[in-house]
Amino acid sequence: DEEEDYMSDLFIKQDVRPGLPMVRRVKEAIQKEENQKEANEKNRQKSIKEEEKERRDLVLKSALGNENKGFALLQKMGYKSGQALGKSGEGIVEPIPLNIKTGRSGLGHEELKKRKAEEKLENYRQKLHMKKQANEQAADQFRIRFKTKQEERKMEGDLRKSQRACQQLDMQKDIDVPKETWFWIEPEEEDKKDEEDKEDECTSSDLSVSEKLHILTAYLREEHFYCIWCGTTYEDSEDLSSNCPGDSAADHD
Repeated sequence: DEEEDYMSDLFIKQDVRPGLPMVRRVKEAIQKEENQKEANEKNRQKSIKEEEKERRDLVLKSALGNENKGFALLQKMGYKSGQALGKSGEGIVEPIPLNIKTGRSGLGHEELKKRKAEEKLENYRQKLHMKKQANEQAADQFRIRFKTKQEERKMEGDLRKSQRACQQLDMQKDIDVPKETWFWIEPEEEDKKDEEDKEDECTSSDLSVSEKLHILTAYLREEHFYCIWCGTTYEDSEDLSSNCPGDSAADHD
């Protein structure tokens, strides 16, 4: 034998890529496994139901022959294979297909299952709708509470502002004791030991912030002709009533 020429075209055309033998072995193994599955499928013994189904499908696919008594009677009355039924030939050509029941469930079971599935879907939709409504109500309640808290904070700020103004205006008139204990901003370090002060404190605590603000606003207007909303001290009651829009924040908006 002649020595192989490694510079020839035959040697160059050979596929010598690394890993190629491994790919071939994997492909061969996959093909062998598929062949084995096909062989197992062919050798597998069919069940009675499968055999019955195959025989039934074979019979239903085959056309009726002359040995069938019903078909023979039709032929005697002039019927021909492939012809539509009826005197004018407007009837069906193919026989009505059979709907063979293979399960063990009773009649109407499928309709019952369908109705239950629809009811389950409708219940699920109702639950989603109720959940959506609950979320919307919770969001509305949160917005209302948030708005109420904001209004309360604003009234508390207006009350403190009115108390400072009341204390300043009272002291300008040499009033050393406020008309009500809560008319002035009380020092945090002041000890209250007098029983009357305690009673006044209990009485004032029964009032809401809105009520306190309304009472103090009226006092500032009547006693000092001062409007907390305008930030102005008027000359007299006539000047106050003619130039001030009102005694509430809403009137000044």
